[in-house]
Amino acid sequence: MHQAFSRRAGLAGLAAAAGALALSPRFAFAQAAAPAAASQAPGFYRFKVGSFTVTTVHDGFAARPVAGFVRNAPLEEVQKVLAESFLPTDTIRIPFTVTFVDTGRQLVIFDTGNGVTPAGATNGRMIGNMRSAGIDPARVNLVVMSHFHGDHIGGLIDAEGKRAFPNAEVVVPEVEWRWWTDTGNESRSPEGQRATFANTARRFAPYQGSIRQIADGAEVAPGIRAVAAHGHTPGHTCYLIADGDAQAMFVADATNRPELLARRPDFHIVFDFDPAMAEASRRRIYDRVATDRIRVTGYHFPFPANGYMAKEGNGYRFVPADWSSAL
Repeated sequence: MHQAFSRRAGLAGLAAAAGALALSPRFAFAQAAAPAAASQAPGFYRFKVGSFTVTTVHDGFAARPVAGFVRNAPLEEVQKVLAESFLPTDTIRIPFTVTFVDTGRQLVIFDTGNGVTPAGATNGRMIGNMRSAGIDPARVNLVVMSHFHGDHIGGLIDAEGKRAFPNAEVVVPEVEWRWWTDTGNESRSPEGQRATFANTARRFAPYQGSIRQIADGAEVAPGIRAVAAHGHTPGHTCYLIADGDAQAMFVADATNRPELLARRPDFHIVFDFDPAMAEASRRRIYDRVATDRIRVTGYHFPFPANGYMAKEGNGYRFVPADWSSAL
């Protein structure tokens, strides 16, 4: 009896000691001190527009010098606006975010990201993030293009040059299509954008027979309508997404980084085909979404690229939407 009691007491003592050790802050810290992952969490975020489910998917970023980025303002003035937004003043980091909308009838993607990029590149992350988000490229029914710059159409094809979205119809703005598919327009295009002609032919080639051209105001699919915003390219187009009273707009490249170009819509950047027309378009689009309090997603907005535009002085301020863990 005495030996059994002593054994039980000893075991109880060990259990108590182990419990005390587990409660010790030093032990808890040691348990939590496993090596941290060297990469970020997967880049996707979801929210609702009525009954539609919107998913924004990150495609990484690119960086370029601030010098020369804005063509109609002194470098010091551009740097001042960047500094006021706590952004670097020597290099501008340009994010890429692709918007998906599941309407319940169709799975729609707006633009397709950069596509396959070299190992180690900071962009080309969309397919991996789609996988993390549970989005199968084969389920995409509709690819909707805003314009044909390389970072928007690169993801149309896979590493073998085949359809990246094998079961999708592709919707293109008719003005954009006419311009970049007519090589006679090459000499009338900015020199830095002339490569878009050959790239357009290559990226859209596997989809011949599955391309639909649309005009301004056309219904792309139930609940999705084209809104012309020409200037960034000849046929640059935004898209209004609506279900019941709920609305959102994919504003594409109406601006690049909003901390710079929404705040100063008068800035004309190196990527704009017709800078004066681009400025007029972004003012019109942003006046509309600000007045009507329409949620926006933007291709080059800080991830998750989801929020609102508020009128502020002669420009606009991007207000990120409230983050939620629930749909």
